[in-house]
Amino acid sequence: MHLTSRQNSRVKRLVKLRARRQREAEACLLIDGARECVRALAAGVELLEIYLCETLAANAEAREAWGQVRACGAEVHTVTPEVYEKIRFGQRSDGLVAVAAVPHRSLASVQAPEQALVAVVEGLEKPGNLGAILRSADGAGVDVVIAAGSQTDLYHPHVIRNSMGAVFRDNVVAASVEETLQWLRTRGASLLAARPDATCSYAEADYLGETAVLLGSEARGLSERWNAADISSIGLPMHGFADSLNVSAAAAVLFYEARRQRDAVLR
Repeated sequence: MHLTSRQNSRVKRLVKLRARRQREAEACLLIDGARECVRALAAGVELLEIYLCETLAANAEAREAWGQVRACGAEVHTVTPEVYEKIRFGQRSDGLVAVAAVPHRSLASVQAPEQALVAVVEGLEKPGNLGAILRSADGAGVDVVIAAGSQTDLYHPHVIRNSMGAVFRDNVVAASVEETLQWLRTRGASLLAARPDATCSYAEADYLGETAVLLGSEARGLSERWNAADISSIGLPMHGFADSLNVSAAAAVLFYEARRQRDAVLR
């Protein structure tokens, strides 16, 4: 089908899929961008519908992506540049948007190695921060990322965009705080909570065994459920006017410190 009208019912539905309520009602998510579509496919995400603007999908990356996604069996529609402008998210202009089924992933299905490095994020206000954390976790080789708490919108378009598609990996899951704590304690993980008022520097912590790095919102931090006696606090020393880093910047520092310590043991 070739879509030419911005008032088409399919176009209106795609716009609605930007909202969490609509995505949850349909158990679908919206993927905007050639790179993200390819990475979703590689991670086993099922693409249901593909919308292609042939005029814009002219660069090498978009053509290569189109060659991969069109073979997946999804329903294919072409759109005019005007329709693409309506359905795209943000400023991307590579001409490819897809609707995918929400992956069914849980902590019970995660294949975590022994001595895993785990990241737990709770209550982040900005989806872009969660996406950036997922990208850093992927780069640093974090084994499992858990979005803890029902308020986390794991497949918000900003999460997908800022994670560069890392959100689709099968080691990224959502779970309740209680389920997360039980899973971590069952595995005997060392629990390190990042807090701005911590007296122990992140560089003094030991990340070599099974370790979970816990990150909360910038406004409220971690909820009180993370105040148990078996949870240690770590912080990043601040030497200027600001009392803390952006949570995604802090996460990157912590993940790469863990990677540095683990790599040093292997040398």
